[in-house]
Amino acid sequence: MEAVLWLCCRKLLAHQPRALTQHTRCLSSCAGSALKSSPARSVGTSPLLVSRLFQPSTLREVQELGMEGRAGEIPCKSQRLMLQAGLIHPSNPGCYYYLPATVRAMEKLVRLIDQEMQGIGGQKLDMPSLCAAELWRRSERWDLMGKELFRLRDRHGAEYCLGPTHEEAVTELLASQGTLSYRQLPLLLYQVTRKFRDEPKPRFGLLRGREFYMKDMYSFDTSEEAAHLTYQAVCQAYARLFARLGLRCVQVQADTGNIGGKLSHEFQLPAEIGEDRLLICGNCTFSANVETVEPGKTDCPQCHKGTLAESKGIEVGHTFYLGTKYSHIFNAFYHNDQNKPVLAEMGCFGLGVTRILAAAIEVFSTEDAVRWPGLLAPYQVCVLPPKKGSKTEELAGLAEELCHSLGTSVPRLKGEVVLDDRTQLTIGKRFKDAGRLGYPYVIVVGKSAAEEQPRFEVCCQQSGETLFLSREGLMDLLSEVETV
Repeated sequence: MEAVLWLCCRKLLAHQPRALTQHTRCLSSCAGSALKSSPARSVGTSPLLVSRLFQPSTLREVQELGMEGRAGEIPCKSQRLMLQAGLIHPSNPGCYYYLPATVRAMEKLVRLIDQEMQGIGGQKLDMPSLCAAELWRRSERWDLMGKELFRLRDRHGAEYCLGPTHEEAVTELLASQGTLSYRQLPLLLYQVTRKFRDEPKPRFGLLRGREFYMKDMYSFDTSEEAAHLTYQAVCQAYARLFARLGLRCVQVQADTGNIGGKLSHEFQLPAEIGEDRLLICGNCTFSANVETVEPGKTDCPQCHKGTLAESKGIEVGHTFYLGTKYSHIFNAFYHNDQNKPVLAEMGCFGLGVTRILAAAIEVFSTEDAVRWPGLLAPYQVCVLPPKKGSKTEELAGLAEELCHSLGTSVPRLKGEVVLDDRTQLTIGKRFKDAGRLGYPYVIVVGKSAAEEQPRFEVCCQQSGETLFLSREGLMDLLSEVETV
């Protein structure tokens, strides 16, 4: 039997040499020029090539960008830059394709969020986006939310909504597990998922859409005092997160809105494109959304000395102390130390994941170039080899070898280095593209790399510095790069 199978395979292979050859050529093409110059190197260690990245940018041409109009007509800087750089692509109003570079940045942001949330005891879960109308009717938010909810019926006529938030779902989940012990509290459950809101006028790209990613955490505590301690811990974790990203966020007094509760704060990133109006005291720490302050009031209610100055902000986070609003409705109890059932005290805490990405680009970028928080840059380093046919063309192998060395000598840069192999373009054009796409470090392998003591030109995008470094100096510089 085995002999028959062997003969069949041999005949099959004999009749398919052309297909096998074509398949081999395809694999070689995908591996890129790196394999041609170093045939012994495996595909897995070949550098990432710019020509292979799916990032359909329109950096040198202002083209019509779907439903968002022409790039030059878009008033929101982050939206215009993200469209031009091939970071997002419009799908339908308020919805976008997140292209690979954006997904990489978003995954890094989620890892940072995980670190901070798990650092205060958060446990990650995932809840359904499809939420039963019955839960929302019990909380009376089915009608309260109005047209903001995306509503639908299944084939059996049952009603659902696409979840904009999950207070009902998580509280029902806790209640369904039986009574908790006070020893299990505080309990902090969070998720990072797509959310849906039927915005009447979606605008500003990822800053206000109908479909977006959000981190939402829900806390369960034994008492109001304990719930306030949890609230403070989460606010401090948010402050640490924004500090790590280099974002100057302001924690402001806010309205509880349709989520409800007794206490609420927003984390606002000051920006002219922001839709929220803030009042900030110049004398003390008081700050508030204008919705929470008496109209026309200009003196600070906290210190009674300072004057409230108005500014605009982008809301990137929101925290709520809910009390027993939802635990009472869904019977979410815990057993106290006397074994008596007590309603759990709750809080909820949101972070706009995709909004943070767009807001960071909004405040960090120039008018024509994307700038990322260092930790979120999709790739940390872009290496530019010489132009094909130039006097320094022989240095192309050195550029490729440098990419390989960076990934091995500096382990944290593994997968963070790209080689711009579009050598039909001049170094100048590729350098300009790299600047606009926001790689934190751009390394030019040019004339100075051919000198007796080779030096590499390094542009540090965030500081604006240009350095000429030896290989050792370059390795020392990049070994300090923080990644997540």
